[in-house]
Amino acid sequence: MVDLPVTPLLDTVSTPDDLRRLKPEDLRQLADELRLETISAVGTTGGHLGSGLGVVELTTAIHYVFDTPRDRLVWDVGHQCYPHKILTGRRDRIRTLRQGGGLSGFTKRSESEYDPFGAAHSSTSISAALGFAIANKLAGTPGKGIAVIGDGAMSAGMAYEAMNNAEQAGNRLVVILNDNDMSIAPPVGGLSAYLSRIVSSREFLSIREMMKKLARKLPRPFHQAARKTDEFARGMTMGGTLFEELGFYYVGPIDGHNLDHLIPVLENVRDAEEGPILVHVVTKKGKGYAPAEASADKYHGVQKFDVITGAQAKAPPGPPQYQNVFGQALADAAATDDRICAITAAMPSGTGLEAFAASYPDRFFDVGIAEQHGVTFAAGLAAQGMRPFCAIYSTFLQRAYDQVVHDVAIQNLPVRFAIDRAGLVGADGATHAGSFDVTYLATLPNFVVMAAADEAELVHMTHTCVAHDSGPIAVRYPRGAGTGVALPDVPQVLEIGKGRMVREGKTVAILSLGTRLTEALKAADQLEAKGLSTSVADLRFAKPLDEALIRRLLTTHEVAVTIEEGAVGGFGAHVLTLASDEGLIDGGLKLRTMRLPDTFQDQDKPDVQYAEAGLDAAAIIDTVLKALRHNSGGVAEARA
Repeated sequence: MVDLPVTPLLDTVSTPDDLRRLKPEDLRQLADELRLETISAVGTTGGHLGSGLGVVELTTAIHYVFDTPRDRLVWDVGHQCYPHKILTGRRDRIRTLRQGGGLSGFTKRSESEYDPFGAAHSSTSISAALGFAIANKLAGTPGKGIAVIGDGAMSAGMAYEAMNNAEQAGNRLVVILNDNDMSIAPPVGGLSAYLSRIVSSREFLSIREMMKKLARKLPRPFHQAARKTDEFARGMTMGGTLFEELGFYYVGPIDGHNLDHLIPVLENVRDAEEGPILVHVVTKKGKGYAPAEASADKYHGVQKFDVITGAQAKAPPGPPQYQNVFGQALADAAATDDRICAITAAMPSGTGLEAFAASYPDRFFDVGIAEQHGVTFAAGLAAQGMRPFCAIYSTFLQRAYDQVVHDVAIQNLPVRFAIDRAGLVGADGATHAGSFDVTYLATLPNFVVMAAADEAELVHMTHTCVAHDSGPIAVRYPRGAGTGVALPDVPQVLEIGKGRMVREGKTVAILSLGTRLTEALKAADQLEAKGLSTSVADLRFAKPLDEALIRRLLTTHEVAVTIEEGAVGGFGAHVLTLASDEGLIDGGLKLRTMRLPDTFQDQDKPDVQYAEAGLDAAAIIDTVLKALRHNSGGVAEARA
């Protein structure tokens, strides 16, 4: 930690305009204060820490050199943007991060003009910044597009698709590669910084462009020899050949924590007439906070923590996390089946696959932030007789939907999808909510779609996936801890398309899919207390539906309610279609569907989110009573 002078500079900076009034020699003090403020804020709220601490100096330098918000600054993913938020008029709200009604943990257009593009998924920044740059070019207005993208996000093909189309933006596009996985010591010394200042200068860029044009006029052998010489020289000092082939001027690597190096290079880049330019900046996750530097993975995303000791608040002991239940069930199955493979897209711990990876490293594949590749890779494995599991968050699987349709479903390949973070996810908000997977998967021919009601059901469904070789199959489950039920000693392979009755009644039928079952049972208890005999069914399968069970429930009860943790078009819509096709609602049955509202819900505690969405026990009871009141002569009126 840094001992700061008595007079804090951060108190004088509300916006980047204030920052740009400071003297260059004051920026070190400001960055130190910004780092401490970030640590203090995240200690209060929890959230992403290591990535933000790694870009404190870079954030300071960008806002000092460039004319934000007129120059459009796009942070890839956005989880490193807390220092940016502090410098852009939101310091007074920074301790509301990720809270209900507070600041988003990511960039968000509606929050500030300094957030020109919202992000929470990876690898979109270059495409968006290119759009800003080209729009300004076409309109003849000033302003650059600046993308800050991490080395992890560069594992996604979309980043290269954007770079491949970036040349026409010219000097209006600046891409800053934030490399926090590279050792700083070897390439980042005084000579490297000097070379970077030289090659980013207008004079050098102009000479290089002139020599390129001259070389093109030479006979082909001489042209090729000149190009190879230039590439060799750049490769020896900077390693920028790949980016140059994509049309970028490469500058770097630069020490991302040395403002004396950063500022002049960024000023040269700002003033360059050639472009686009890629600046390679090397940073360290958790920089300036010893616990985060020592354990970057544990301090990437944190709970509330003690700033002095770094100790994170621990949740009280409770049921296991769904992701770990899945991971252990898969590892157990793999012990007797060497065809089982596990695939994740840069989320080995988040998907619970660490135990699998440790036991079966040859069958574990982390493909990086490349869900499209991961799905088609799994399809290839399946086509060759393996049993691949794609463990991907619901919100990230959206990125690979074409591959799910074209490479898996149409070919009816037995790829297994373990869909984590299904439903609402609390503090991460709308960008990470798993709202749509039932809708976008259950509409596809050949697919089997399951939803686990509790952790025991997840174990059964994982083993059902293993045994299902006749086509694609998916199981969805939420973020967080299970319900506390005992895990089975011997997992079952469930009969495809068969639900289970949890409670038998006569008047009201609640058809539940997924972990809303707990709320359905609470509602049933309260309805029984009102004299309304209530059935509760766990349908297990959104596709294929248990048509026999649904048919029985709809024809023997006055009111039927479906409930699910997903958007319109999912389980409830399929039940409605069945009821309509078979005329099951022609006899006066009151059939209601309960699902997520047609909105993107902001961050809050999950129970608050579900209450707002109308998917808790109170909402189920209200839905049932309203339906009965509309039923002429119904029992609700008689018993009100």
